Amino acid sequence: MSLRPDLVECWVFRVSDHAGPEILLIRRAPGRIFAGLWQCVTGGIEPGERVPAAALREFHEEIGLDDDAIEAFYDLDQVAPFYDEGADAVVVSAIFAIRVRTDSEPLLSHEHDAARWVSPDEAGRLAVWPSYAESIRRVRDQLLDPEMAPWFEMTLAGERRAR
Repeated sequence: MSLRPDLVECWVFRVSDHAGPEILLIRRAPGRIFAGLWQCVTGGIEPGERVPAAALREFHEEIGLDDDAIEAFYDLDQVAPFYDEGADAVVVSAIFAIRVRTDSEPLLSHEHDAARWVSPDEAGRLAVWPSYAESIRRVRDQLLDPEMAPWFEMTLAGERRAR
């Protein structure tokens, strides 16, 4: 039996020599559910869309960066089930990460009203949901480790590089 997630989350980060690792947090705009929440790129999966493709699409739509900004695309090997009172159901999110060039700056969609590059520690302090804290930990502990990161890397076509 396979389980298809309802949503994707995509943690965007960059690493520079002078600032070290930074994680992008975007704030949900007023008038939306959870207005003011700092989060990663998040969104639904369209019918017939492959899950990794949904993560990349949401990356493009929500922060306005193109494929040229991407240094690496990762599957965090993490899913997060949570109760959604609107659907009165447990929904599941598949979680990814994208490392972008150090000069990358987001151009936000109407869904968000602010963006911040923060250290992994600061991102952990701002993370509301426990799964966010776990995702940040995985970015820090696995993706910033050059020996570990290749095991999580994917092509932009959604295939694992390490096979």
